[in-house]
Amino acid sequence: MAALPSLRQLSYLVTLSETLHFTEAARRSFVTQSTLSGGIMELERLLGGVLVERDRQNVRLTPLGEQVVARARVLLADAQDLMRLSREMSEPLTGDLHLGIIPTIAPFILTQLLEEVHKQLPKIQLHLHEAQSEKIVERLEHGNLDMVVLALPFDTRGLKVVDIAKENLFLVCNKHDKHASSAQSLDDLDLSRLMLLEEGHCLRDHALSACPVGERKNDNRLKASSLPTLVEMVSSNLGFTLLPEIAINTHMLKFNDDLMVKEIENAPSRVLALITRKSTPLQSEFDVILDILKRITSSLSD
Repeated sequence: MAALPSLRQLSYLVTLSETLHFTEAARRSFVTQSTLSGGIMELERLLGGVLVERDRQNVRLTPLGEQVVARARVLLADAQDLMRLSREMSEPLTGDLHLGIIPTIAPFILTQLLEEVHKQLPKIQLHLHEAQSEKIVERLEHGNLDMVVLALPFDTRGLKVVDIAKENLFLVCNKHDKHASSAQSLDDLDLSRLMLLEEGHCLRDHALSACPVGERKNDNRLKASSLPTLVEMVSSNLGFTLLPEIAINTHMLKFNDDLMVKEIENAPSRVLALITRKSTPLQSEFDVILDILKRITSSLSD
């Protein structure tokens, strides 16, 4: 059998692809720069092609290098799952668990989630990572996260997906906004006044999915970086927004007398889901987390 690349060599290449800087890649890999460079050169020799172009100013991957990095990430994630599988067999329901959650879900479930995980999985050390959907799915694919909570529809790229709950989006407007407050459906609204989160938030895409094509293409609205900011903008009567059911009964809205919340016809919806890799060794943990999340979301919609 021909010599095969090592996981360490593949790891060096993946880290270099993320930094495009040999010194920084070596630092992240906890090796000297010469060790990292030597590992990548040996990888190039084994594969019979140039993976990295180098000059005094720039480091870039070749087309072959990009393909090798994509496959290396899968191999490295599978290797991490293999290590976790061994631990699960000897010490089930123990150790670290890295869970990613998007910002339009995290604030509404974290307190109850942490309490329930502590009760039901006392030997698990839960690490929470909040980021937008694309980022946490990417980190899940690379093996940096064990599972993620996000809202569908979203491209989950062949990962294992289990629905938690479906929720409608509700109209939230200033009570003095006579036009929005009297609306019965999306068709009654001036969608040019629809306030949205910045690009990258899936809630933005879910809200826009109900808008006419022209509204989606010519989106010059004011945009918020977070849900609290979005609520403040609506409270100032700059426009109206659509918020998920999970956010409706929170302190952001409950103590703001300027706001009106109402259910309208033709409103878009989203599905909360728990997602992991199909090769995950943490099926038992996944099942417990899924059950906890279903009960939390059910209690929030009561």
